[in-house]
Amino acid sequence: MRAATVTSLTGPADVRVGDLPDPQPGADDVLIAVHAAGISFPDLLLSRGQYQVRPELPFALGTDVAGTVVSAPEGSGLAVGQRVVAALGSGSAAELVAAPAPMVLPLPDEVGYDAGAALVMNYLTAHFALLRRGGMQPGETVLVHGASGGVGTASIQVAKAWGARPIAVVSTEAKAEVARAAGAEDVVMLDGFKDAAKELTGGRGVDLVVDVVGGDVFLDSVRSLSPEGRLLVVGFAAGQGIPEIKVNRLLLTNTDVRGVGWGEHIRRNPGYLAEQWAELLPHLRSGVIDPPIGATYPLEETAQALRDLDERRATGKLVVHVR
Repeated sequence: MRAATVTSLTGPADVRVGDLPDPQPGADDVLIAVHAAGISFPDLLLSRGQYQVRPELPFALGTDVAGTVVSAPEGSGLAVGQRVVAALGSGSAAELVAAPAPMVLPLPDEVGYDAGAALVMNYLTAHFALLRRGGMQPGETVLVHGASGGVGTASIQVAKAWGARPIAVVSTEAKAEVARAAGAEDVVMLDGFKDAAKELTGGRGVDLVVDVVGGDVFLDSVRSLSPEGRLLVVGFAAGQGIPEIKVNRLLLTNTDVRGVGWGEHIRRNPGYLAEQWAELLPHLRSGVIDPPIGATYPLEETAQALRDLDERRATGKLVVHVR
């Protein structure tokens, strides 16, 4: 099968479309004919061997998949030809993928394959971060870093769907427009975001921060919290290393810093994925959840998608068309 393949851990420049063996599904696996694959920041790290998971070379990139069922185990509730999405550690930018049945979710007929490939990792990460790890309540304020990116736009929409008020943090006016299009009514610039967030909340501070950036923004993000506020550590896209904090600050302000490891949680609790999907579907059907697609690429241009991520040109979700 054709796939966007990593043969050496040298980054986007050496990602090529090549042939890999067709996957051989196990007894509990669903074989999927891929229509669209989602490309995310972990793919960039995988291409350099910098992610916490390191597949054996050669391997295919792609973290989200949308396609149709080729075969499914009996009792899975899935039928041949059914439209589905799935979350994978890697491998979706290929003509075929095999995924464990609990990781495969039905895609409603009214949702296209591009949107399907933009949903699973970003929106279920945002759902897990805000609702399970953050304990978000209706009426709370949520400061969203990287608000024009995939997880950022997902966090804006999940916050709104559950009755919270998102405040988007962006670095340019063009990215501000993406955040507004995703549903953010309040948008602030990265330079001076702490003071702007305080002003928007009447000096109180925000209840939650979704931090996909890390680096230099981390400390001011903690300072942006209201009493009993929660900062959610989702990622470190700034590439400035892992930030640190003196925990007496948390004690004095009654604030929390909480890790968000959605992938690790579903590895330990695979049934949780279907629970999340069931909660998300009504908002998807109503249109409150509507993933912004930043750009689409043919399979042969997967490397360009990675370069766009690496060089901060990407907004929304990047999707590769496989068929």
